[in-house]
Amino acid sequence: MRKEKHLEICTDPSRFAIEGGGAGFEAIRFIHEAMPEISASEVDPGVDFLGVRLPHPMFISCMTGGSRGGFEANRLLARTARALGIPVGLGSIRVLFREPALFDHFHVKPIAGDVPVLANIGAVQVRDLARERIFELLRRLEVQALVVHLNPGQELFQPDGDTDFRGLKEALFRLLEESPLPVIVKETGFGIRPGLARELLDAGAAYVDLAGSGGTNWVSVESYRREEDDREAAEELRDWGIPTALLVAASRELGGRVIASGGMRSGLDAAKAAALGAEMVGFALPVIRAVRAGGVDAVIRLFHSFETSFRAAMVLTGSKTIDELRRGTVWMEPAFSARVSAFREVESALHGISPAMKDLPR
Repeated sequence: MRKEKHLEICTDPSRFAIEGGGAGFEAIRFIHEAMPEISASEVDPGVDFLGVRLPHPMFISCMTGGSRGGFEANRLLARTARALGIPVGLGSIRVLFREPALFDHFHVKPIAGDVPVLANIGAVQVRDLARERIFELLRRLEVQALVVHLNPGQELFQPDGDTDFRGLKEALFRLLEESPLPVIVKETGFGIRPGLARELLDAGAAYVDLAGSGGTNWVSVESYRREEDDREAAEELRDWGIPTALLVAASRELGGRVIASGGMRSGLDAAKAAALGAEMVGFALPVIRAVRAGGVDAVIRLFHSFETSFRAAMVLTGSKTIDELRRGTVWMEPAFSARVSAFREVESALHGISPAMKDLPR
């Protein structure tokens, strides 16, 4: 089964090399404050998201579903999210339109309690399914938002992929106009450029998850489902995409309507993304590996570690709140800063972006 094979590939790094070359956050550094003049007990990394006050801006990103292992992971991650007080994303609900009997596997709101639960569906399904059917399913699932994922790279290399991408933007914009729930638009690991992110936000998206490269490469994942002779082309795209750190740095003007995911591997990565303006930071691959290896307790330990380093970054920059963390606590290494500037110029020339986007601080 496709989804079960995905889980096997993603959770066995000894057999499957699926991660990119890094999200790029090592080129972003905090300005250390030797006399922070605050107490660690004063630090509050809390944020408001989807009408809920959260202890910090880190959450469990969409990743599982459609298989026995994925269904079990959904339930375990919902329990984890409730214990931690953080949002949790589901795997694609596409399967429910073919097999409605699987509803209980995705209906995890009773397990998750008061934390936001995010449903997840592909842009192709948004185009091909009646919106009323999607909205009715969301109502029954009792979720707080819908994540629409864009994954053309994966679909091109998926043996049974949907490779007709015409009409997706028009269908997505109609969904954004009519959805009764907040809609988050995300990539699946190759990134959403700032100009497109702005376009999606202007069309009504509540947030755009930039989901850049540096983490799971879904072309590589799909290549392991192909015959060995068919993997050569996929190997050429191992470094495809726009690194997450570059995207976050280039999207600073979009501020609190941006989510950072893709290659997030530590609480310090999350703190850097938040300092650059990301409202939330999503973790996927480390979480699914942890839950498969050690269940709920392993994921709780993982996020406690993330929170410890996140809070340390706040103390060591003299930041009591996330807003203070965003007030000039990071600097970019010169070569990386030059890449950000060049990227902005190229996007401006190719796609056209507002003067404000061109004039962002460098």
